[in-house]
Amino acid sequence: MRPRIALTTTRGTVDHNSVELVNRAFVDAVVRAGGMPFVLPVLDRGDAEDALAAADGLLLTGGGDVEPARYGGPPAPEIFSVDPERDAFEVALVLAALRVGLPVLGICRGCQVVNVAMGGSLVQHIPTLTGRDHCERQRDSQPVHEVDVTPGSLLASVLGATGIEVNSLHHQAADRVGVGLQAVARSRDGIVEGIEADAPARLIGVQWHPELLRGDPVQERLFEWLVTEAARPLTSSRDQLSDVA
Repeated sequence: MRPRIALTTTRGTVDHNSVELVNRAFVDAVVRAGGMPFVLPVLDRGDAEDALAAADGLLLTGGGDVEPARYGGPPAPEIFSVDPERDAFEVALVLAALRVGLPVLGICRGCQVVNVAMGGSLVQHIPTLTGRDHCERQRDSQPVHEVDVTPGSLLASVLGATGIEVNSLHHQAADRVGVGLQAVARSRDGIVEGIEADAPARLIGVQWHPELLRGDPVQERLFEWLVTEAARPLTSSRDQLSDVA
């Protein structure tokens, strides 16, 4: 049986109907890596463990901004598309996945959710910090800047490189890194572009969108890692959660 990868969704409206949305590129990336994707709608946070009962791995997808109150920050005027119920559910999913030992890959918003779930905070609007805009939507399927990856990190091992080129579609990023996490990739202007959990947890978060860089073998290795890890036995990470609020 192919490893089953749960994908999170964005709530939206189509033809006046409430729907759950996920970019098809995430689905295709999981399929190319050999996994069987299935979509998790936004549910009550108390449903997180049951929602993951049929999953072998978790992919946290992109979307709007995490509510700043969740990490103790007043909202900046630039934040958008905040969905507190989605935030609560996805934070619960991260913690539940770690409790049972599922591998986790967070992409863009998903990387930010992982950091907040582990007690970290976010830069709410990168241009106010560095003067550089990291949101270049017109070139979403093209590399636009370089990222330096920490040698010896899990992320470097997965990518097979310590220097890569990435696309850039975000205006937020990890600031204070959460408990049990390490910042293992940065852009040249110092923005955190990748995080990972201390062993034995199997968790990686990246700030760029590898699913849109189809055909780049370096980027596709992230999904291959998730599917490969999803096929392995579970490894509990309960000790890592003891210091997380």
